[in-house]
Amino acid sequence: MFSLTQSSKSEFLDKARQAREERRGHKDKEKSAILMQALVRRFLCRCRLQKQIRQEVDDYFQASESGTSKRNALSIFKIARKLLFVYRPEDKMILQMFEKLCRTILASMEVENEPKVWYVSLALSKDLTIPWLKQIKDVLWICCQLLKKLKPDILQDNKMITLYLSMLVTFTDTSTWRIVRGKGEALRPALTRICENIMGHLNQKGFYSILQILLTNGLARSKPSLSKGTLTAIFSLSLRPVIAAHFSDNLLRSFLLHIMSVPAVVSHLSVLTPECMASMHTHDLLRKFILFLSREEQCLDICVCLEGSHTLCLLGNLIHLGFFSEKVLEEEANHFVKDLTDMLSYCQRYVSQKKSNLTHWHPVLGWFSQTVDYGLNESMPLVTKQLQYLWGVAIIRTLFSDVLSKKLESQEPTPPPPQPSTSQNNLPVKNLFKRAFQKSASVRNILKPVGGKRVDSAEVQKVCSICVLYQTALSTLTQIRLQILTGLTHLDELLPKLWAFICELGPQGGLKLFMECLNNDTEESKQLLAMLMLFCDCSRHLITILDDIEVYEEQTSFKIEELLTISSFLNTFVYKMKMRKGEKLELFHSVHGWLMVLYERDCRRRFTPDDHWLRKDLKPSLLFQELEKGKRRAQLLLQYIPHVIPHKNRVLLFRNIVTKEKESLGLVETNSASPHVTHITIRRSRMLEDGYDQLRRLPPNSIKGVIRVKFVNDLGVDEAGIDQDGVFKEFLEEIIKKVFNPALNLFKTTSGNERLYPSPTSYIHENHLQLFEFVGKMLGKAVYEGLVVDVPFASFFLSQVMGHHHTTFYSSIDELPSLDSEFYKNLTSIKRYDGDIGDLGLTLSYDEDVMGQLVCHELIPGGKTMTVSNENKISYIHLMAHFRMHTQIKEQTAAFIRGFRSIINPEWLHMFSTPEVQRLVAGDNAEIDLDDLKKHTVYYGGFHSSHRVIIWLWDILSSDFTSEERAMFLKFVTSCSRPPLLGFAYLKPPFSIRCVEVSDDQDTGDTLGSVLRGFFTIRKKEPGGRLPTSSTCFNLLKLPNYSKKSILRDKLRYAISMNTGFELS
Repeated sequence: MFSLTQSSKSEFLDKARQAREERRGHKDKEKSAILMQALVRRFLCRCRLQKQIRQEVDDYFQASESGTSKRNALSIFKIARKLLFVYRPEDKMILQMFEKLCRTILASMEVENEPKVWYVSLALSKDLTIPWLKQIKDVLWICCQLLKKLKPDILQDNKMITLYLSMLVTFTDTSTWRIVRGKGEALRPALTRICENIMGHLNQKGFYSILQILLTNGLARSKPSLSKGTLTAIFSLSLRPVIAAHFSDNLLRSFLLHIMSVPAVVSHLSVLTPECMASMHTHDLLRKFILFLSREEQCLDICVCLEGSHTLCLLGNLIHLGFFSEKVLEEEANHFVKDLTDMLSYCQRYVSQKKSNLTHWHPVLGWFSQTVDYGLNESMPLVTKQLQYLWGVAIIRTLFSDVLSKKLESQEPTPPPPQPSTSQNNLPVKNLFKRAFQKSASVRNILKPVGGKRVDSAEVQKVCSICVLYQTALSTLTQIRLQILTGLTHLDELLPKLWAFICELGPQGGLKLFMECLNNDTEESKQLLAMLMLFCDCSRHLITILDDIEVYEEQTSFKIEELLTISSFLNTFVYKMKMRKGEKLELFHSVHGWLMVLYERDCRRRFTPDDHWLRKDLKPSLLFQELEKGKRRAQLLLQYIPHVIPHKNRVLLFRNIVTKEKESLGLVETNSASPHVTHITIRRSRMLEDGYDQLRRLPPNSIKGVIRVKFVNDLGVDEAGIDQDGVFKEFLEEIIKKVFNPALNLFKTTSGNERLYPSPTSYIHENHLQLFEFVGKMLGKAVYEGLVVDVPFASFFLSQVMGHHHTTFYSSIDELPSLDSEFYKNLTSIKRYDGDIGDLGLTLSYDEDVMGQLVCHELIPGGKTMTVSNENKISYIHLMAHFRMHTQIKEQTAAFIRGFRSIINPEWLHMFSTPEVQRLVAGDNAEIDLDDLKKHTVYYGGFHSSHRVIIWLWDILSSDFTSEERAMFLKFVTSCSRPPLLGFAYLKPPFSIRCVEVSDDQDTGDTLGSVLRGFFTIRKKEPGGRLPTSSTCFNLLKLPNYSKKSILRDKLRYAISMNTGFELS
C-alpha cells in the first residue's frame, strides 16, 4: 500500500478527512434535530399546559358564573396562582381572565359570615401566609401597571379603573375586611401590618408614579374625567402610605412630588370630594407640608425633581390649601411665605425675557428655559385660578394682618398754607385742597415719616418677607403680573397702611433708612428695598387704573395730602439715587415709574403746590457745566427726572441745543461763511398752496435754515419790503393760522375748551396726509426758531406727539377729558353702574354721524355683535377711549409727527411735560411782565422811554387795562397773546414802538423830519382820527403822536378789540 505514488497518498488523506467531516456533520445534525425536537416539544408542552391552565381557569370562572361550583378562598388562591403563571399583559384573553379574577376576589370579600370564602382568610393560614402575601402583591402590582395604561375619558377604561382601584383600596386597609369584625378584632394589628407590608412593596415598585399618571390623565384637562368615587379612591390610596408611615419625610416627599404636583388637584378635590379635603384638614397636612418644605435642602430637592411647570402646580395646590386653612396660615405664616418664595425663586432662575433656541413658551411664566409639559396647558387656567388666591383678599388679610391691624392716627384738619395766586392755573389747586380738607372729618396723621420701629424686629422682618414673596411673584409669573397687582390693590386700606408702616421704620423713618439700604448689600437691606418696590409697583398700578373722579373727588385709597408726601419722598429718593448710584438697580425702575405716574397725573390736573417738584439743592448752572463735560450723572438726571430743574432753565437748555445744531449744520452767519438761503415767492391770495408746493419737498436741513419770503400781490407785483426774518415770521403765522382753522377741516376743536386735534374726516382733502406732514414741519420750524404761535393743542394729541402713548402706564381713559369731558363722564358712569350693564343694550362698537351718514365702527373685530356686560365693561371703556383718541386719527397723527420730528428731535422734548410743550409752542400762560416788556422795547420815529406818549402807554397798560386786554394788546402787536417763555429778551424781532404821522398806505418810513417832529412832539396835524396799527411780522406797534392820554387809551382799546393790525410794513 505504501508503494503508491505521492499523489495517491495525498488523495487518500483527503478522503479520510472528508469522511471524518461527514461523520461529524451527521452527528451535529442529529444533535440539532434532537435539540429542535426538544424545543418544539417543550413549546408544544408549554402551549398544552398553558391551554390546559387557561381552560381550567376559564372553566372555573364559567362554573362560578353559572353557580354550579361553590367558590372558597383556597380555590381562588389556586386559580390565581395558575393565572399568574400564564399571565401575559399583551394577551387580551388573559386580561379578561384577570379582570374576572379581580371581580371574584372582591366578591369573596363581600360574603357575609363565611370565613372560608374570604380571600384574605388565607393570610391567617400558617402554610399559606407567605405565598398568599406574594400572590396579592403580584396581583395588585399588575392592577397598578394596567391603571397606568388606561384612559379615564374612555367609558370602558373607566370601568376597569374602578375595578383595579377597588382591589387596591380593599387590600391596603383592613377597614372593609369582615374578618376583623366582632371576635376578629384581635387580628386587626397583625392584618394591618400585612397591609403596610403590601403598601411598602407597592411604594418600592413606583406606586405613587402610577397614581400621578392616573390623576394627571383624569384631571389635567379643562373638564375632569374622573368621577367622585374614582377620585376619592385615588386620594385615599395616596394618603394611606403616608399615614401608615406616620408622615415620615420620605413619604411626605413622595406625596408632594407625585400627588400635590398634579395640576389643580386640590381644586378638583374641593369640588368633587369635600370628604377628602376634610381628611387633609383632620391630618393637618398643610402644616406638615409647610414644615417639610421649610428646610431649604428639601424644598430645593422637590423643585429640582419637579422642574418649572409642576413646581408651579405644587405652588398652586399649596396656596389653595392655605386659602382653606386660615388658622394654619396664621400660625405658620413665616414658614409658608418662605416656602412659596423659595419655590418661586427656583422658577425665576429659568424665566427669560425673550424667545431663543433654549426657551419654551409657558402660559404663566412666559419664556422659560426649562422643558415645558405642553400637556398641562389645558389645566393652566385652573392652576392660575389657584395662584390667584395668593393675592386674594382672604390671604392678603391673613399675611398682612400686622399692617392692616394698624390704626391710622388722626388729627384735626388744619387748613393748607396759603398759596400765592399769580395765575388762574393755581385756582384749581387751591380749590382741590379746600375740597380735600372739607371732605374728611379728620386727616390721617401720616404726612411725615416718624420713625421709631426697629428694622430687626419680628414684625418688620415678617412684613419684609411677605413683600419679598409678592415681589418675587411679580418678577416670576410674568404673564399674570397685572392680575397680581390688581389683587394687591383691591383692598383700599392696604397701601395707605403699608406707607404708614414704611414711615415708621428706622430711628428717623422713611428716606434716610432707604438711602442707607442702597449702600448696603445685606439681606436685611434687600428685604427693606423689596418692601419699597412692592409699595411703588402696586401704588403705580392703582393710580394708573383709577380715573380722575376716584383720585381727586372720592380720593380712593390715598388722600391728596398723602400723595403730596409720597411724591415728595419719591422725588427726593430718585434724585439722590441718580446722584449716587446711577440706574443699575431694579428698585429704580419701580420707584421712578411710580414717581412719573404721579408727576404726569399732576401735569394733567394739578394737586401739588408750586415748585413742589423742584430740588432747591440743585444748581442749574453746575448741572449745565456737567452736561457740557458729558458727565453721566447729569445726563441721567436730565433723562429721568428733568422736572427737578426749573422750567426756564430747561427752555434755555433747549434753545442752546438748537443753537448748537444750527452751528454744526452751518446755519449761522460767521465771519468766514454765510448760511445757505432758500428763497420762496408767495401769492397772498394762495399763501397756503404756494407755501405747501415750495416747502414740502425741501429736505429737513433746508427748512431748519434761512428761508426768505417775497410776497406777490393779486396783480403779480412784488410787495415792498425786505425780509430780515420778519416777513417769514408773518408767512409762518399766516400759514399756521390757516391750517389750524377748523373751517379747513384738517383740525377740529374739542368740546368745551376749544383745543385743537386732527380731524377724523380730514380725508375729504385729497392729499390730507401730506398736508399734515407739512403742518408738522411748519410747527416744528416755529418751535425750532423760538417763534410763539397761538395754537392751543388738546393735551391727548400733544401726548401722542411726544410718544407718551407708547409707555407702559399710559391710559387712554385718563386723557379722554381733554377731548370730550362730557363723553368721559358718560363712560366713567358705565364703570360705576351697579346694575346689569347688559340692560343698556351697548355693543363693542361706536356709531358716529359722518357728514350726514351713520357709520358703525367696531372696537374689536365682530364688536357690533358683542354685548357689553359687567365682565367686559372696563375693556369697553378703554377701547372706546382708545378709538376716539387714537384709532380715528391714527394716520393723521402719524403724518403730523413725521413732519414735526423731522425738524425737532423727539429726545429734545423728553425734558418737558405735555403742558410745558404747549407753553414751548404757544408761549407762557403767566401774566405779562410789563417791566420786562418795557425793558426790552426798542423805539423808533422819535419815540424814547421818557416820551410823554410812551409814559402814557405804559401807565394805561398797567393801570387801566385788564389782564385780558393786556393779552389782546400783545396779540395785536406780536400775533400771540402769550409772552415768550424766557421773557421778552428772547422775542424775535424785538418788541418795537414807532411814531407815525400818516396812515399805513402813505407811510414811507422814518425820515429826519419825522423823527425830529416825533422827538419834540411837533405835529403836522392832530392825529386823533387815526388808530394805532401794527406789523406783527416785526412785532412793531405804530403809534400816532396823540395829544391826550384819554385819546390814546380809547384808540388803543378800540384797535386791539377790532384787531386792526396785521398790515405788512
